Amino acid sequence: MVPTQTGIPMAEKTQDYKSHRQFVPLFHFVAFPILIANAVVEGMRFYRDQSSQNGWALILAIGLVLFALTARTMAVKAQDRIIRLEERLRLASLMAPEQYAKVQGLTPRQLVALRFASDEEVPELAERAMTGEFKSAEDIKKAVKNWRADLHRV
Repeated sequence: MVPTQTGIPMAEKTQDYKSHRQFVPLFHFVAFPILIANAVVEGMRFYRDQSSQNGWALILAIGLVLFALTARTMAVKAQDRIIRLEERLRLASLMAPEQYAKVQGLTPRQLVALRFASDEEVPELAERAMTGEFKSAEDIKKAVKNWRADLHRV
């Protein structure tokens, strides 16, 4: 059982490669589409009447879209930094020192992809990643057999 924000336990959700991507409904399906629609409307308005007021409204609308994208990007980058730290600590606790020394060169993307692997399989996957067996982070995720859900992502 996993505690929720209210403290009431709920059954742990399962996750796999096909279902691990997460959307933030308020951002992806409400706020961002509204900002895009606003930019389109302001663009059409400026096209019909190229006044300085309509030009400024278009610039502001584009700025709001860029602001939303930048805010999302910053949140994901901060999250990825935390995940990389967590994974380094996890690997250090699960691997022998000489084995852990071999995987110090994992890229940030590889470390982020390894977060989905169970404790039992992450050392082997980390070593395989270091040998270049995986061409991308997606390949690492696809190789995970016992998926460890990450339900607290941004």
